[in-house]
Amino acid sequence: MKLAVVGATGLVGSEILEVLDEHNFPYDELLLVASERSVGKQIEYKGKKHTVIGLADAVAAKPEIAIFSAGGSTSLEWAPKFAEVGTVVVDNSSAWRMDPTKKLVVPEINAKELTKEDKIIANPNCSTIQMVLALEPLRHRYGIKRIVVSTYQSVTGTGKAAVDQMMAERAGEANPPRVYPHKIDMNVLPHIDVFQPNGYTKEEMKMINETKKIFSDNTIQVTSTTVRIPTMGGHSEAVNVEFKQDFDLAEVRSLLESAPGIVVQDDPTNFVYPMPITSHKKDEVFVGRLRRDESQPNTLNMWIVADNLRKGAATNAVQIAEYLLENKLV
Repeated sequence: MKLAVVGATGLVGSEILEVLDEHNFPYDELLLVASERSVGKQIEYKGKKHTVIGLADAVAAKPEIAIFSAGGSTSLEWAPKFAEVGTVVVDNSSAWRMDPTKKLVVPEINAKELTKEDKIIANPNCSTIQMVLALEPLRHRYGIKRIVVSTYQSVTGTGKAAVDQMMAERAGEANPPRVYPHKIDMNVLPHIDVFQPNGYTKEEMKMINETKKIFSDNTIQVTSTTVRIPTMGGHSEAVNVEFKQDFDLAEVRSLLESAPGIVVQDDPTNFVYPMPITSHKKDEVFVGRLRRDESQPNTLNMWIVADNLRKGAATNAVQIAEYLLENKLV
């Protein structure tokens, strides 16, 4: 079985390789693929040196699965070329997420929708993944009417250049190369991705639209404010969810504790709650600060944290690939 990792030299690509190793993902041959400027570069992985190859050579090799993390334009151009030779592409970019002909998959929620005909599978946005995973067991029990989410997102979500900007600012460099329109260290930017005509950013609209698609429910009302903060290790979210029926807090906690991929950290008297610093390098989604919204009925407040490079990207993609193998879809 040939497995290709496209964008292997980037932040998410490196994380994908780490998750593949931790999960003991089965393959016979690993192809590390990147842009032309990285072709020929040597990457040591699991004690073996791999030479980075270009996209055309990777297509020619006809891998069974290709996990993409190389940006939207690359995915739009090259994913169909891989699909044409029979490769199943699991794509981390936003290129295919809202395409009505493509599945948008969080394995614990909707992997059962996948078939052998699905050759391009979209990985959702990082902030969407952690939210919908935490809401899934509650949605089944109580039904969801409306979601209000505010995010606190790590600079790692923008990539290595953003991390470099923050660390250079922290070190006191005068004019470091800038990815963001403002200083990020010791600051908060209510701005992720580009602003849209309706005043929302693309990131906010991703959370709104992707949530409805993953849940296959356009009746759920979603509103979002996404914010970049000077942290690493994971994204945090304050979520206010209005259910269709009333809930019992003890049952909510029990449902979350028994759901796959979720860890409940909710003991405020002992200062136990999810934080990016403790979610770093972990595959799970952490949930805490569970409490009623006392301003209106049937409404819960919750705090959700996950490593955006893991479950928000690499882990979810690897889990999709694992599902494909386990269910003989490749």
